[in-house]
Amino acid sequence: MDREFSQRYRELYERHWWFRVREQAILELLRRRQPPGGWKSILDIGCGDALFFPELSRLGEVEGVEPIGEIIDPENPFRERIHVGPFDESFQPRKRYSLILMLDVLEHLENPVAALRRAVSLLEPGGSLLITVPAFRLLWTSHDTLNDHFTRYTKAGFRRVAEQAGMKISESRYMFFWLFLAKLGVQTKEAILGSQPGIPKVPPPAVNHLLEWISRLEEKMLRGLPVPFGSSLLVFGGSDPGRISSRPQVDIGPVVAEDEPQAAIRR
Repeated sequence: MDREFSQRYRELYERHWWFRVREQAILELLRRRQPPGGWKSILDIGCGDALFFPELSRLGEVEGVEPIGEIIDPENPFRERIHVGPFDESFQPRKRYSLILMLDVLEHLENPVAALRRAVSLLEPGGSLLITVPAFRLLWTSHDTLNDHFTRYTKAGFRRVAEQAGMKISESRYMFFWLFLAKLGVQTKEAILGSQPGIPKVPPPAVNHLLEWISRLEEKMLRGLPVPFGSSLLVFGGSDPGRISSRPQVDIGPVVAEDEPQAAIRR
C-alpha cells in the first residue's frame, strides 16, 4: 500500500461511506452466524491499526496480525494485541481461533492459497472464516494498482482457492451492486483517457451520506437475493477436512478466474 495512503487510512475507515457500509454488513453477518457460546477468540488478519477491534471486542477476545508495523500507532490501546509480521508459518500463536477474518487481504497476495490454508489450520473445530475481496477483474482500475492488488475475484475463482486451501464455503455473495456499474464506467474512462493512481478521499458530507444511504438500502433489499455481480465479494465458511491435502502445497500464483478475460492482472 502507498505510504501516504496508509497514513490517511484511518480517516477513510472512520468516515468514508464504503467502509461504514462494509463494517455494518460484516457485523450483521457475524451476529447472525454467532454460535451459542459466542465467538470466544477472534483473529483479524491484516488488521492495520486495529480499527475494527472496538466492534470485534464486543463479540469476543480479539487479536490481529499486521505485516506493516509503521502503520500501527504506538499509543493504540490495542497495540499489544497486534502481532507484527507476515501471516505465514512464522506466525505461531500456540492457540486456535473460533473466528478468523481476512478483510480485503487475499487480493494483495501472490499465493492466496497458502495464506488461506494457514488461516484454516488455525481454526478451532467448528470455527469460522469471514473473508472479503474485490470482485471481477473486469473492474480493475487505478485504485487496484494503488493498493498493490494482484487480482479481483468471482465466486467461481474464489471457490477454487477455497477448495485448494481446505475451506468449506457456507455463504458467498456479492456486495455493492450499484458500485459495479459505477466502477465499470470508471474502468472504461481510464482505458480510454488513461489515469494515474490517486489516493481516495472522503466525499463531501452530503455526497458521503447519500452514497452511504444508497448502499445501506441496497444491502438491506438485496442481501438475501442471488445478485449475479457486485464490486465486492463476501465469503463465510469454515474448514473442510475432506479437502485438506497432506501433499506439499504447490504455488499456483495469482488466481485466474475462467469466467473473466485474462487481462488487468498485476505482474
